[in-house]
Amino acid sequence: MAAQKLTLAVRPRGKPVKKLPEEVSIPANGRASELYNQLALEAGTTIHRLRITKGSDGAFIPNTQHLKINLTGLREQSTIYVKDLGPQIAWRTVFLVEYLGPLLIHPLLYLILPSTASGSGPSYLQTLTLTLVCLHFVKRELETLFVHRFSSATMPAFNIFKNSAHYWLLSGLNMAYWIYLPSAPAAQESGPMITVPGLALFIIGELGNLSNHLTLRNLRSSGGAERGIPQGLGFGLVTCPNYMFETLAWVGIALVSWSWSTVLFAVIAAAQMGVWAKKKEMRYRQDFGDRYQKKRFSMLPGIW
Repeated sequence: MAAQKLTLAVRPRGKPVKKLPEEVSIPANGRASELYNQLALEAGTTIHRLRITKGSDGAFIPNTQHLKINLTGLREQSTIYVKDLGPQIAWRTVFLVEYLGPLLIHPLLYLILPSTASGSGPSYLQTLTLTLVCLHFVKRELETLFVHRFSSATMPAFNIFKNSAHYWLLSGLNMAYWIYLPSAPAAQESGPMITVPGLALFIIGELGNLSNHLTLRNLRSSGGAERGIPQGLGFGLVTCPNYMFETLAWVGIALVSWSWSTVLFAVIAAAQMGVWAKKKEMRYRQDFGDRYQKKRFSMLPGIW
């Protein structure tokens, strides 16, 4: 017996979408991803540029094979609105470009700026800071290539400039300039009472963050968008221990570098991660209900 087909009225939302059909027919038990594929094919574009919403209530219809059309509330002659999101770029590419900035800028200014007043070259702390910063962002690049799985394939292409500015300017140019100057505090030697704890926090933070990222990776299949409740190192303490360990690592770099520019970046990064962690806690509560053990603190125990 052939599957029942639904004929849907198609309307553009915002600027017109070239070649967008006025209606589309799709099996009632078909997948939402099939609707995206069919519309993208007829409009001569990619599925990543399209956003589909219901005409009745404006509800978003996600591009997923886990949702059937007959479960979206769409019926025969229902109207759907299709929005062109504009040029897109892969999230993985965005991350690689973001983290490349500090990896280029720090070694460059380390070599160019006169590192000590006597001209004898970089100090031990400046060299150590360079090493820690590069290790951090090399780890980020490798995780982007081999660990992270993205629930969304792309983002608006223009956003790469906004996202990259945070890393290229704050953790790149601003940090590097003030760390490698001959008059910088890092040009002087610091006692082990500060440097050693800084190194310890960096190592703990980076290893803990990597452990959390591996845990989160294993919650989602390759190419999948399913969600799960993470368990493991730190997840019983806060919602997002990966952000907690990230913050610890940057506190460690700040102690080694003796630079207010590092503190500035760490504070701004922690504030942004705190916002993300709070949203993640709300999403867990909404998605999993009583199955999820609610957390009082989303990122930093006793603080946030």
